[in-house]
Amino acid sequence: MTRFAIAFSSLVLASLALVGQAQAMVDDRDVARLVSFGGSCGKCDLSGRKLTGARFTGAAFADAVFVGSDLRGSTFMGSNFQRVHMTGADLRGASIAGSDFGGADFTGARLDGLDAPAANFMRANFTGATLTGAELPSANLMFANLTTARFDGAEMPRAKMIHVTGVRTNFTSAELDGALMSTSRFDKASFRGASLDRAVLSGSSFEGADFRGASLDRAILTGANLSGARGLRQDQLDEACGDDKTRLPAGLKVKACRRMVITREPHSPTPPSPPSRVSPVSPVSPPSPPAKPTPPPRASATQVIAVRG
Repeated sequence: MTRFAIAFSSLVLASLALVGQAQAMVDDRDVARLVSFGGSCGKCDLSGRKLTGARFTGAAFADAVFVGSDLRGSTFMGSNFQRVHMTGADLRGASIAGSDFGGADFTGARLDGLDAPAANFMRANFTGATLTGAELPSANLMFANLTTARFDGAEMPRAKMIHVTGVRTNFTSAELDGALMSTSRFDKASFRGASLDRAVLSGSSFEGADFRGASLDRAILTGANLSGARGLRQDQLDEACGDDKTRLPAGLKVKACRRMVITREPHSPTPPSPPSRVSPVSPVSPPSPPAKPTPPPRASATQVIAVRG
């Protein structure tokens, strides 16, 4: 190989290794070969780009546009994607770690098999999106719009879904153990075969929701409206608890969530008073046997804990 060829090859390899600044990619339509992204690209438009397998590390892409882009198998690590527009984007098999997608628009996007533990999707829009088999343990979905989205078979233990709109959302066979699903609307949603063990459904509406085969072991239903729920059986409710504001289909009932008062002992007893001084001039009588000390008043601290069932 000639010196010129060797130098040219080295230059090409070096240029590929230094792909880091997102600004250099905006005008390049064919970016499939650029596998690593960093730097800042706020509000830039990357719609329709082929970004399969791309890696975003420490990138700042707030308000960027990825409408219809191909991001299959991509990785997002420690990056800012707040309010990003990913309508119709393909993120199947993507991985998210330590990245912020708060307020992002995933309308109609494909996120099947997404791996996003503890990811932030607060106020994100997933209307019509598919997340079949996604892994979202402890994900933050507070105030999110999940209307008609598909989470069937998804793993979402301890997910935060407070103040969520989940009308006609599909959670068939999903794992929702310990999920916080309070003060939300899940009307006509499907929880068929889902696991809702230890989930908190307090104050949420489930009008017309399908609970056939769902598990509600130790679930909290206080203030929940399940009056129009379908497929709900007494044996499911026997494992859950509620209160006098829980609304159920006719003929069904749920036991009240108990309250436990825990009294903690004081850390140390009250110290005894110092002995009084005795005058050296006056004769001292032999001391009388000490009286049995009266225990100090019990300084207690109480804590009220809601207990399921």
